[in-house]
Amino acid sequence: MTETHLAVFKGKKIRKTLHQNEWWFVINDVIESLTDSNDPAQYFKRLKQRDEELAKLTGKGGVQFVPPLTLEVETTGGKQKMYCWNTEGIFRLIQSIPSPKAEPFKRWLAKVGYERVQEIENPELATKRTRMLYKLKGYSDDWIEKRMRGIAIREELTDEWQKRGAAEEKDYEILTSEISKATFGITPGEYKELKGLKRQNLRDHMDDFELIFTMLGERATTEIHRTEDSEGMKKLKTDAQEGGSIAGIARKALEKRLKKPVVSAHNYLKEKESQKKIKK
Repeated sequence: MTETHLAVFKGKKIRKTLHQNEWWFVINDVIESLTDSNDPAQYFKRLKQRDEELAKLTGKGGVQFVPPLTLEVETTGGKQKMYCWNTEGIFRLIQSIPSPKAEPFKRWLAKVGYERVQEIENPELATKRTRMLYKLKGYSDDWIEKRMRGIAIREELTDEWQKRGAAEEKDYEILTSEISKATFGITPGEYKELKGLKRQNLRDHMDDFELIFTMLGERATTEIHRTEDSEGMKKLKTDAQEGGSIAGIARKALEKRLKKPVVSAHNYLKEKESQKKIKK
């Protein structure tokens, strides 16, 4: 499962996504940032016509290069497959683009790539960066602790899905939806609509209980997969329903005791920000 990240070079946004533990950058974004071209796809086409070696590398790769891949990235119209290349490939692409921005872009690219290398060698660095980003957005330390634990539980679950037969992005969406329906009674899409979210991450706008029950449903599903050595989407889907049901039963018991629903339209971050303004 891929997730799109944004990097910024001299005010230009460049989308990147992790594939096999390395960054892959959207080629059109790189070309646009270096050339200000209004049609980067056509620019890339002409570039390959002028540089036969580049055309060969993009078609078949080479000894030191893998060819570009079409990977799913976020666009204004939703996730779409776009032409992406890894750090080495982008360095080679830059050699063919006559631009005064080429040298500073190389330094920027080396730094961006190196940060990921550091994170692979020392995962704690990635965790620290994520914590800092949440802190800067105004989240409390207690909330961040739960969110970070939730991220770890989610990664464990998706690793199991990958090993046990979930092959496509759609598979992950189906399984996630099954857990959510069993836990909260609604799909993630319906949950986002309830909270008035569009492109934002749903979990970044959940409160403590919502995060806790999400974690319970996903952790239970992971354990069921492992205990029963599940294989194939049919079994994974059944496990997801059962894991979510465990969290759903706990949620309903809490709601009965508290006499109020856990699922709500409240947006955690907006609620906290409004409270800050009232205090001031």
